[in-house]
Amino acid sequence: MPLFGSNRNSTTAPPPPPPQTTTSPSRHRSLFSRRRSSSPSNVPTSHTTTTTASHTRHGSLLHKHGAEDASIVAARERVLSAEAAEREADRALVAARVAVREAREHVRRLEREAEEEARLAKIKQKQARDIGKRGKALGRHDHV
Repeated sequence: MPLFGSNRNSTTAPPPPPPQTTTSPSRHRSLFSRRRSSSPSNVPTSHTTTTTASHTRHGSLLHKHGAEDASIVAARERVLSAEAAEREADRALVAARVAVREAREHVRRLEREAEEEARLAKIKQKQARDIGKRGKALGRHDHV
């Protein structure tokens, strides 16, 4: 009796046909590849595959290299999308702060310019008043 249980009704399925290769027979593609002749063999081969129910369950749910569950893929995509949106929001926040800082500096510059123009206008007004007083004194003596 097997240690972890077995499926008494084992299934046999023919393996998928091996892909045709056109490489030289002495070249190995991977560690576990076999040498194959370039001409197809006329000898039929048969393989039996035994699959247990517990292995199938674990393979479809927990196998890392197999296809992932659609809900997991969707959740991962949503998290990645949220992370990208968060990075974009951070960039927008930094850009907004820079724009606010520049706008405030522009307003301060305008206020300083307006104060300077007002100061110069007062000086000009005082000078015009003084010249006007001197101009009133003219013409007291009618010389014709």
